[in-house]
Amino acid sequence: MGKKRDNSNLKAWLYLAPAILFLGVFMVYPLIDVFIYSFEEGYNSASQTYFGVGSYNYSYVLHDPYFLQAVKNTFLLVVITVPLSTGIALLISVGLHSITPLRNFLQTVYFLPYVTNTLAVGLVFMILFKKTPYSDGFVNVLINWFGGESVDFIAGPYWAKMFVLCFYTIWVVMPFKILILTSALSSVNQEYYNAARVDGTSKFRIFRKITLPMISPMIFYLVITGFIGAFKAYSDAVALFGTNLNVAEMNTIVGYVYDMLYGDSGGYPSYASAAAIILFSIVFTITCINLLVSRKKIHY
Repeated sequence: MGKKRDNSNLKAWLYLAPAILFLGVFMVYPLIDVFIYSFEEGYNSASQTYFGVGSYNYSYVLHDPYFLQAVKNTFLLVVITVPLSTGIALLISVGLHSITPLRNFLQTVYFLPYVTNTLAVGLVFMILFKKTPYSDGFVNVLINWFGGESVDFIAGPYWAKMFVLCFYTIWVVMPFKILILTSALSSVNQEYYNAARVDGTSKFRIFRKITLPMISPMIFYLVITGFIGAFKAYSDAVALFGTNLNVAEMNTIVGYVYDMLYGDSGGYPSYASAAAIILFSIVFTITCINLLVSRKKIHY
């Protein structure tokens, strides 16, 4: 009996070995390596040397105006896009779920932006919003039609650029959330709805007391992945404002890390590592808080 159990455990570890090896080589080791780099002061990637060990890299990054601007942009992006995209996706999913004849067709239509190249979508948004010497852009045409003044959403005031970035981000993430939520709604047991209708329960109360609790694990999953995805945003900003995001004041934390490694101010892997560890700490903390909240609020 003991030998059988030992053989089973050995087989289990053998099955897990490729995944453990992959995670160790491509995730755990790089994280440890970046953590070490973040404390090596004056690290030179060419000579693989540094002149000290300490917390100066973190101090420099936390006092860098470009990093503080990137943190501000990233937090605004997270706070605005995650709740809005999840809420709008939930409303659309509920609407799609109630439309039986065209449900599959509409799901396909809503999912199309998800399989479209991010930069291509960004180019379309830039054409819609960008103000040029020849045209104010389609959005400004609509604003003028309603009596408003034209706004340069791409190279104009900060609030306009942030609006476009948030709008674009919500547009890009919406299809995946709609797909997940429509699948979750389809999996809810219809007997709960039938029992509620027999009791004369209103549609709003059915939605609040039955639908939301039953799909709450999926909503929580989308919120968690939405937070992580928004904190890692970079390509969205590049697609709209180009690669020089510091000049546009629209850089993100990931963009700051990239600039420190490869951008015009590049060649500073220690600063990039410190910024990456700070980003990891922020995401890890928020994820832990969400997990603690889910124990009391999520119905499994």
